[in-house]
Amino acid sequence: MRQPWRFSWWWVVGGAVIALAGAAAIARQSLEQQRALFETDARIVHRLLSQQVVQHDAILATLALLQPAPAAPHTGSPEQRLPALYPRILSVQRSDATTPWTDPGLAEAERLSRQSGRAALAPLDLQSGRYRLVLASEPASYALTIDLQALVPWTEWPMAAETSAVRVELVLAGQHHPIQPGRLQAGSRFAFHKVVAAESQPFDVVATQTVGWRQWPWARMLAWTLAVAALLAAVRHLQRQRMARRRAEELLRLGQVARLNTLGELAAGMAHELNQPLTAVLANTQAAQRLLDDDPPELATARAAMAQAAAQARRAAEVVGRLRRAVERPDSAGQRQSVDAVDAVRRALHLLEPECQRRGVAPALDGAPALDVMADPVALDQIVHNLIVNALQALEQVPAAQRRLTLTLRTVDGLGELAVADNGPGIAPEVLPRLFEPFFSTREGGLGLGLSLCETLASSMGGSLSAANAATGGAVFRLRLPLAGDAA
Repeated sequence: MRQPWRFSWWWVVGGAVIALAGAAAIARQSLEQQRALFETDARIVHRLLSQQVVQHDAILATLALLQPAPAAPHTGSPEQRLPALYPRILSVQRSDATTPWTDPGLAEAERLSRQSGRAALAPLDLQSGRYRLVLASEPASYALTIDLQALVPWTEWPMAAETSAVRVELVLAGQHHPIQPGRLQAGSRFAFHKVVAAESQPFDVVATQTVGWRQWPWARMLAWTLAVAALLAAVRHLQRQRMARRRAEELLRLGQVARLNTLGELAAGMAHELNQPLTAVLANTQAAQRLLDDDPPELATARAAMAQAAAQARRAAEVVGRLRRAVERPDSAGQRQSVDAVDAVRRALHLLEPECQRRGVAPALDGAPALDVMADPVALDQIVHNLIVNALQALEQVPAAQRRLTLTLRTVDGLGELAVADNGPGIAPEVLPRLFEPFFSTREGGLGLGLSLCETLASSMGGSLSAANAATGGAVFRLRLPLAGDAA
């Protein structure tokens, strides 16, 4: 099972989701604002047109009530002065018993008006840009011819008719008359329609607007996206700084532990090496003391000198022993606890991530998702850290494109095993038997205590550390530790 150890793509995906969600919210808000403005303008248009057409009923009702008498031909009828007051009224016609309608459409409208008791429309031809409204009364009936375009009170109109994107039409009986052309295109569509407040002229005021891609708030959406990108970059930068600081602190801690353990290994080796000659000195001085006892010349002086040499030798042995006890590592077996080896490997990979990236190595973590072993957590971290560092150093002798590092965790013979395998040059046959000897190193300037210390730590925890060459090339180090469930 391959475990990913880089999570950069999560930042890209998360940032894209946040940016898209914010941009969608901005676009939705912009559309709602444009819709609200459109509906406000459409309601104003409906109110203005309703006011205009209602006046026509009032004018006809006034003419029917007053019934002005026809004037002389050279002065004109009083109702003929209405177009001067209302430019939208093109003409006023009257019909009585002596002058019936000559237009069959007006006669039919008068008949309908008598039936309904209110003004009636003559047959429509909205394409001509005008319509006629007839009110039947006695002794005369009246008809108005109205200009649809002049019907619009442009001084109070809420939109600029020439540039507005809103299309406004009057619709009746399937006929349409555009009052404002607008600019319709593909995109989101807003629609409004409402019949004007005049039963005699039931025109449907229809307003339509489309919002195309050009009307979207691209600048605000881009600004939001850039802000999200900048914020995520800042957060990512701060997180990387914090991770780098933690990594440095952890590496410093491991380095301090490694130095202390190395000092203990060095002191133990020195104590072991010095203890034998000091013991020999002690034995020789004691023998010399016995021989001098048999020699008559200056026996007291010889005995005093040998006694002082023996005392100094004992004192040196005690000093070395005290030094060994002072710097010797505490017994790791007494500090063992249940530790997840997979977590230990992940911690080491996290700490060494910059080193892996610098060498172009992508470690693969295979095997069990969890493996609980009995170990000292600090000692286990140090062993895993050293094994991975050694593998990375070995991979420096391999071309960057071919470098492979695999860490496998599994259970083998009742023990938890971590195998660290690389495809480096491997271990020379003459080096393999001495690999864990103290002070033996194949690296120039190396102390030769790293693997020896790891092997000692593994042994102190009841486990083992071994090395071998892989059949496919490279080296394999296997750390085996008791399973946590088997600890008694």
